[in-house]
Amino acid sequence: MGDPLLSTLLDGRYLVQAEIASGGTSTVYRGLDTRLDRPVALKVMDSRYAGDQQFLTRFQLEARTVARLKHPGLVAVYDQGHDGRHPFLVMELIEGGTLRELLHERGPMPPHAVAAVLRPVLGGLSVAHRAGLVHRDIKPENVLISDDGEVKIADFGLVRAVAAAGITSNSVILGTAAYLSPEQVRDGNAGPRSDVYSTGILTYELLTGQTPFTGDSPLTIAYQRLDHDVPPASDAIGGVPTQFDEFLACATARDPAERYADAIEMAADLDAIVEELGLPDFRVPAPRNSAQHRSAVLHRSQIAEQRAAAGPGAPGIPQGPHPTRQFTREPTPGAPVAPDLPDAPIEYDDDDYEYADEAGQFAGISLEEFMWERQHRRRMVLIWVAIVLAITGLVATAGWTIGSNLSGLL
Repeated sequence: MGDPLLSTLLDGRYLVQAEIASGGTSTVYRGLDTRLDRPVALKVMDSRYAGDQQFLTRFQLEARTVARLKHPGLVAVYDQGHDGRHPFLVMELIEGGTLRELLHERGPMPPHAVAAVLRPVLGGLSVAHRAGLVHRDIKPENVLISDDGEVKIADFGLVRAVAAAGITSNSVILGTAAYLSPEQVRDGNAGPRSDVYSTGILTYELLTGQTPFTGDSPLTIAYQRLDHDVPPASDAIGGVPTQFDEFLACATARDPAERYADAIEMAADLDAIVEELGLPDFRVPAPRNSAQHRSAVLHRSQIAEQRAAAGPGAPGIPQGPHPTRQFTREPTPGAPVAPDLPDAPIEYDDDDYEYADEAGQFAGISLEEFMWERQHRRRMVLIWVAIVLAITGLVATAGWTIGSNLSGLL
C-alpha cells in the first residue's frame, strides 16, 4: 500500500510530494508551500505523538525558539503545525544529502576537509549556545550538505520535544548512542559541553571513518564512554596531525569541566589549528547517491508520467519545470561507491597532509588542486615576509644615515 500522506495537503497549505527518509519517530518529505510557491522539507512526526499534549507543547515551543536562530550553518525552520494525526515541522529544503551519506560514499576525510565540515557546524552551534539552546543529537545524519557546498545542522530541539513525551521518556536513552556524552548516558543531562563532546566524536569519525566505541548493543556502546577515553585518531589512521589529536582530547574529555566550554570556544581553537597548519579552503561536496537526490528524481518522473497521462494543459498538473533546483553533478555511470569502512589503507602524512584513494582524489576532486593551493599560500606568506623585511631594512638604513650625519645636516 502507498503512503497515505503522499499528495495530501497539510494544514491546507503544504503539499506532500515525495518521501525523502524515514526514522523511528518521524518521516521527512519533499513538499511544496502552495501559498508561497516554494519547495520545503516536511518533517512529519509519528501519529503516536499526536495525542501527547506534553509533546505537542514542547514541540511548538522548540519550533518557535529554533525559528528565531539565524546562521548559514543552521537549517531554517519556517513553520510548525498539527494536522489531524500528525504534528509536523516545515523546514528549508536542502538539495543535497547528509554527512552520513557522504561518509558512506567517500570514507574518512583529510584534515582540510574535516575543518571545512566542522566550521559551519560549530558556527551554527555557537549561535544556538549563545541563545541558551542545546542540540543534544549531533551526528552525521543531522548534518546536511547542499549541492552548493553549504553545510547545515538540522533537527534542533526535536530530541528535547521527544523527551517530553511520556511514551518514550522513561524507556530509552535519547540521542544516538555512538555520539552521546557521558553525562547524557549517566543521568540524561545535556548542556553546551554535551554538544561539544558529540562534535568531538563526529570529528573522530570524519578523520577515521568510524566511531571510537563499538559494542553488541546501543547501551553497551553508550556505557563504554563512562570508563574509557576516546583514543587519538592517529591510532586508527596514520598521519593525523598532533593538533587534531589534542583537539579531540579536549572536546571528548569525560569530565565536562575539562572540555571546551561551548561551541564558541571549540570553533576558536579549530580556527587556530587551521591557521597553524595552513590548511587550504575546501568546498564540501554533496553525496551523489543521496536519498534526497533519489526523491527528487522520483518526483520529477512522477510529474512527467502525470503530464503524459493527462495530456498538455490538464488542470492540476504542473506544466513547467519542477520548482526545485537540479542537483549539480550527476553520478558517474559505473562509478564505484566506497564501502562504510574502506579496506585499502589510506594515509596522509604530517608534512604535506596528503590523502588519497587509489585515484588520488577526494570526492572526485584531484588532490593536486589542494597541494597547489597550499603551496601558493606558503609562497604568498614568504613574499609578504620578504617585502616587510625589505621595507624595515630600508627604514633602518635611512634612520642610521640621518643619525650619523645629523650634525652636518644641522
